[in-house]
Amino acid sequence: MAASIPLSFDPIEEAHRQWTQHGWGAAADGMAVVTSVMRAQQIYLANIDAILRPFDLTFARFEVLTLLSFSRAGSLPMNKIGIRLQVHPTTVTSSVDRLESQGLVQRRAHDTDRRTTLVVILPSGQQVLNEAMDALNEKVFATPGISATDANMLFSILRKLRIVEQDFEG
Repeated sequence: MAASIPLSFDPIEEAHRQWTQHGWGAAADGMAVVTSVMRAQQIYLANIDAILRPFDLTFARFEVLTLLSFSRAGSLPMNKIGIRLQVHPTTVTSSVDRLESQGLVQRRAHDTDRRTTLVVILPSGQQVLNEAMDALNEKVFATPGISATDANMLFSILRKLRIVEQDFEG
């Protein structure tokens, strides 16, 4: 589901050529890498959004449901959701608000800590998640557009970048 009409040339390759021609050759490779990653993210997100649309989910809400379903109790404190998904608390609140209005999750008071609000995935949320997960696995994750070998190599390379950028402790 990339552009409806593919370009007849690679604009990032052309930008690389222009970068080099304008005397920025030392930065040309980095510009091409960063721009390619950003464009790949746009392509993947557009494809994922199209697949999730029939489930009335965004990728952010899908991630919240997935995280909750992977937790032992099917629930997590709001702040832990933000930390684990590496997003701002406002994003978590917005996602949970929408999921709650859809009847897919519920907020509950923590049993032992009155300051903590838990988000609990409901059976309806688990059902929607399972259907959405099946669709994403089939249409995106199982066939990401590159070979399994390349996918593993790309993951390894991007993991190194994330470690260097202190995204997590390596």
